[in-house]
Amino acid sequence: METTTDCVIVTKRKLHAPIAIVYKAWADPIHLASWWGPKGFTNTFNEFDLRVGGKWSFIMHGPDKGNYPNECEFTQIVPMELISWKRHSKPLFKILTTFHKISSNSTEVIFRMIFDTPEECNKLKAFVVDKNEENFDKLEDELKKMMAS
Repeated sequence: METTTDCVIVTKRKLHAPIAIVYKAWADPIHLASWWGPKGFTNTFNEFDLRVGGKWSFIMHGPDKGNYPNECEFTQIVPMELISWKRHSKPLFKILTTFHKISSNSTEVIFRMIFDTPEECNKLKAFVVDKNEENFDKLEDELKKMMAS
């Protein structure tokens, strides 16, 4: 984990899976819904239209029984390279996720949360860094399932 500026939170993870499978885990709503969010969270996807201008509407269900609606819009898609979106629900920020092939069975994912101001970034940084790591842990579990089937 590294923070590159006062307005960006960056999470990186080297994953032991081919880039095509890693990308599919992010681009296929069935796979994405099964791992997205920190430990203990589940999801209900209402809409997932992976194209520029497409909507991603979902509810994250927390282990505390809370429900957290999320409304997003995809802003850039380059298959097997990047997925970017902006949030229309608070807290407001943009996401840029990039996929980098390291080898035939290894992929690095870089997940950037981009805020308009350092103040907005700092409000979330205290707890989001660990939660992003939990999210990537769940992604690793999903990738193992995908590769086993």
